[in-house]
Amino acid sequence: MLNKIVLATHNNHKLQEVRDILSPLGIEVLGADEVGLTDTPETGKTFEENALQKARSAYQQIQVPVMADDTGLCISALNGAPGLFSARFAKQCGGYPAVFDEIWHQMGNNPDRTANFTCCIALVTGPDKADEHIFIGQMFGKIDSKASGTHLFGYDPIFIPDGYSDSCGVLGPDVKNKISHRAKALEKLCVFLKQS
Repeated sequence: MLNKIVLATHNNHKLQEVRDILSPLGIEVLGADEVGLTDTPETGKTFEENALQKARSAYQQIQVPVMADDTGLCISALNGAPGLFSARFAKQCGGYPAVFDEIWHQMGNNPDRTANFTCCIALVTGPDKADEHIFIGQMFGKIDSKASGTHLFGYDPIFIPDGYSDSCGVLGPDVKNKISHRAKALEKLCVFLKQS
């Protein structure tokens, strides 16, 4: 089993989340800043394409096992938007929490509040297609009409997961790391790593 993987991200929150989930397996996770990775433009049309683009580019730069993810919030009332463009959409709106107001504005009085977070993780361990692996996780829930909580990462304050009455912003990382889209994708990755 691999004992060291580079996560192609400069997002320290995401890096810590992945470290927390993979550390019980004895896997050391290094971030992009620690190994000098440069960013790769995301030009894919799916989460899978974007994750693979980032992982392939990172592997070509450092020649060690790399994982990269592409993640987004898909809102039913907005035909799956912001989806692939979740991070860019938030930036265009002035970041968080300003983007929440734009989402509520676009949703209007639509009674369908359902949404999901999707995370696609690409693991690249070598130069060939056979060295590329994809793991997908989803967390289903709904968009709240208000923001809540003190854990202010991304869209968490307005997303209530199925089976809960509080937003991810209230639930915090201990709960989220067990039920999140990224946790589910990483769980599949862990099963793969244990078997490889």
